Amino acid sequence: MEPPTQVGAAIPAHTPHAVSVMFPKWQDNIYYEEGNPIVTAKMECGYPRFFIHPFIQKLCTRLVAKFGKEGDAGMLFPSHKVAEQCRSFMKRYYSEPTGTVRIAEFEIAPLHASNELQPVPIHIVLFPQDAFPIAKQFWQHSGDIISSRMAEYCLRIMDDNQQKSAEEAAAKKDDLYRPKVTMGSRSRSHYSSSSSRSIPKVGQDKEEEHVEQNTYLEERYGRNLPVKFASNAKVALRRRIAGVLKGESEVNDKENTTSRADLEEQRQLKGDRGIRGLSEEDVYLYPCGMSAIYHAHQAAMAIGDSSAKSVCFGFPYTDTLKILQKWGAGCHFYGLGEDESIDELEALLKSGEKILSLFCEFPSNPLLKSPDIKRLRKLADEYKFLIVIDETIGNFCNVAVLEWADMVVSSLTKVFSGDSNVMGGSMILNPNGAYYTQLKDTLKAEYEDLVWSEDVVFLERNSRTFKERSKTINRNTEALCDFLIDHPKVEQVFYPKFTCRNHFDAVKIDSEDSGYGGLFSVVLKDEKSAATFYDNLSCAKGPSLGTNFTLCSPYTILAHYTELDWAAQFGVARHLVRVSVGLEDRDKLLSMFKMALDTVE
Repeated sequence: MEPPTQVGAAIPAHTPHAVSVMFPKWQDNIYYEEGNPIVTAKMECGYPRFFIHPFIQKLCTRLVAKFGKEGDAGMLFPSHKVAEQCRSFMKRYYSEPTGTVRIAEFEIAPLHASNELQPVPIHIVLFPQDAFPIAKQFWQHSGDIISSRMAEYCLRIMDDNQQKSAEEAAAKKDDLYRPKVTMGSRSRSHYSSSSSRSIPKVGQDKEEEHVEQNTYLEERYGRNLPVKFASNAKVALRRRIAGVLKGESEVNDKENTTSRADLEEQRQLKGDRGIRGLSEEDVYLYPCGMSAIYHAHQAAMAIGDSSAKSVCFGFPYTDTLKILQKWGAGCHFYGLGEDESIDELEALLKSGEKILSLFCEFPSNPLLKSPDIKRLRKLADEYKFLIVIDETIGNFCNVAVLEWADMVVSSLTKVFSGDSNVMGGSMILNPNGAYYTQLKDTLKAEYEDLVWSEDVVFLERNSRTFKERSKTINRNTEALCDFLIDHPKVEQVFYPKFTCRNHFDAVKIDSEDSGYGGLFSVVLKDEKSAATFYDNLSCAKGPSLGTNFTLCSPYTILAHYTELDWAAQFGVARHLVRVSVGLEDRDKLLSMFKMALDTVE
């Protein structure tokens, strides 16, 4: 599949729920960061935590008009609890309020009972327009966002209601928003479509026909489970993530329940994760990877001393650090994430400083550094703190990190899905960890399943080929990095094979299918060279990673544009180019990168 070439086009092209966007030129990324309409006005979509999807914007606009006051803005959330957390966050950071922050709750429901469309509970936080940047921070950092598919579903109900109202002149405008029957109840799960959709009849609205045909084709020919089997898909996902899915025959059209005997059998397996005691019940699904990180930190604060700071070890993806800084007691940041950093941490602990938890990536993004997690585990056991490892980039086909962590988090949006058309995240508890029972009890009381049913179906379908894709991506990336490391125009290549390799190899899975992952970063001599290289790469260019197609970005520009000097202190150069390698033919990939480098003076 050829990547789009137009700035602002969805990646993949013509994908309504794409999670990346095309920035074909280096300067496009700068225009985006500066809010220049040369780029922003052309964007069909963007990464969903940073760019609110058009379906969500459209739904929110309608609901603010219905429930808000003049001058209000709003933000949609999947549960009352999340909406309350947003309001609390805004009260802390909205320092000069020009109005109140409040929550409206209701259902979007079809006018008439339907097997096809079911009611959806919606929660909107309303606030003055000048408070929008604060609400957006919560949306971005916490990751507890609503799905663009959920918004599309709600819009479909509302449009269907409007059509029926027009046909039935007696229907009232307010019937679009049916109040809850039990006003005091708090739903902990989404309503989802409970039947597959049929091909529309002649004469129906064209937009509805488009939705119906897409759904029919996806279910009939796309190996996708109908939405009514979303509960089955969740079971399959949890088993696949735990590494205890015995075969695709476990995903079927029947009600897939898990018995105590099933769980006990899973716990006896060593599974893909290499430890016993693990079952699907130890896997928790979230709307995206950042949501899993946010809730891991919330769980740590719930069972530990919340007055103690956490540790961010290594230079992480930006929002992980923001979570640790803005919630709880704060954060000790060891941005270099090297062996000397562990020496510094150990000295801090020996001085009597208590810490709540340590968060790290394995390996890190974008410098691909792998920390010495075995040494960190020893410190955690001695000084009684939790370890949370983000395995997104390494992934469990390549590294076995659960043994050394209390919680492992991952973005399922990335290589686990691969198709760049759905968001998701996961958290796994180490069943042999010292804090396992406390964490289980906390999550039993606090966990909400906020993953929209249609997203679960797409995640399940996409991830069926995860292992095979990971193997191919490993091989492609290693070949590409072996070429780049010796190229005279390349100053540095950050890749686990060349960066902190001993620590990566210490937990690398001993298998011919394992490798060093699909992500690397490259630095050329200066920004002019980097921009020329980037502009002449004939691949997809935009945010995200782990896609089935090669995707690159000027990472530091996109993630740290307002703090470039700060990032440089930790070795993250302004002109660093991050590359996520896909499934393309290896020779074509090598040729593409060679040609781009040939254009650099």
